[in-house]
Amino acid sequence: MKHFENIIIGFGKAGKTLAGSLTKNGQEVLLIEKDSAMYGGTCINVACLPSKNMIINAQHGTDYDEAIATKNRLVDKLRNKNYHKVADQENATVLRADVSFIDDYTIEVSDDSGQETVIGDKIFINTGSTPVLPDVQGLKNSQHVFTSKTLLDQTEQTKNIAILGDGPIGLEFAAMYARFGSQVTVIGQNKMILNQLEPEIANAAKEDMTTDGVQFLLNSQLTKVTDMANGIILDVNTPNGGQTLHVDALLVATGRRANTDDLHLERTNIQTGSHGEILVNDVLETNVTNIFAMGDVKGGPQFTYISLDDWRILNSQFFGDQTRTRANRPVFANTIFLNPAISSVGQTEAQLQKKERPYQVFKMLTAGVPKSQVIGNPRGSYKVLVDEKTHQVLGATIYAEEAYETINVISLAMQNNLPAEALRDQIYTHPTMTEALNDLFAEL
Repeated sequence: MKHFENIIIGFGKAGKTLAGSLTKNGQEVLLIEKDSAMYGGTCINVACLPSKNMIINAQHGTDYDEAIATKNRLVDKLRNKNYHKVADQENATVLRADVSFIDDYTIEVSDDSGQETVIGDKIFINTGSTPVLPDVQGLKNSQHVFTSKTLLDQTEQTKNIAILGDGPIGLEFAAMYARFGSQVTVIGQNKMILNQLEPEIANAAKEDMTTDGVQFLLNSQLTKVTDMANGIILDVNTPNGGQTLHVDALLVATGRRANTDDLHLERTNIQTGSHGEILVNDVLETNVTNIFAMGDVKGGPQFTYISLDDWRILNSQFFGDQTRTRANRPVFANTIFLNPAISSVGQTEAQLQKKERPYQVFKMLTAGVPKSQVIGNPRGSYKVLVDEKTHQVLGATIYAEEAYETINVISLAMQNNLPAEALRDQIYTHPTMTEALNDLFAEL
């Protein structure tokens, strides 16, 4: 039985970065990944980077075949770089194998060469999340049903696609495929898309996507999937009655859950939550001493930058001043890459009203920002909520070109308790989308 100081299960953002910290500090690391196509984690291989690369190419008018080839070259390059970043370290071993727990600190690894048992002083679970497939008749056995991962593997463009899910992932794919020229239908169970956002901005995004050719069946339920030789038939219950769609493929984007099924955690004392997530404390330790979970598998926000911050927490605990925890995680935003993108941070108006917190609303149209005219896409608007007394920003939603950059400036102001006047009075380079903040808060 082999023994390691540290065993990391999963080659995701937090795991690979932690491996670097541990080896840098002279510790021994075994990093296990079951899929050689996932070196570097979900983000660079099947999610953030390849999908955004495809989205950008679609917006630039690149045809699908060229976009897929460009995406594949990018992923291959990043995957190889990430593998060697760990594997080339003197104290690190990278093993491609399946993992299952035997007890709290003992795991069995298996690959084509056989099985082996290893034990670790510390074990870090970083296995990410996996798509949830709803219980719809015929769906799980269909040859024409895809997840966001498997759809990105298709070298031939799907000309007529339905997307089940009205959340960020489904809508990003809808906008992208529409730009590639595909016929796109979104099937959503909610009455409106992106119901976690400010409703007027969500509605504006829906109107713009409709203009771009996306069709919506909202407040609807997919009830049956039937495979055909030339595609798939979808039975959908809509507010106007039953409807049948004949499409080439169905993308299922109805959420993700912790990827723990093959770990056999039932053989351990590690506690999990109601959705299978591994429960951790503020420093990412499970109820079992020296066993940690990080990234999507622990539940909470499923963003690669949160996984990276999980590494910061562990690095602070092991090699720093031990001040960084989940409880004091900095303010962070999120972005949905539509045309244009929607970025948000903090609270919405509905949330503030529920708390009965006094606030002011500042709005402006994107068209009023010179850079939007330069880019040629004046769609969207800015909406920022400010505390009535302190003028500190409580929440912001930006539907505009380069929203993903501007939102970071607002997040930084929120993190450091700066009043909106600081954003208003700052001198920004020109022409940029960030200088919208000068005009947005002009009446403050």
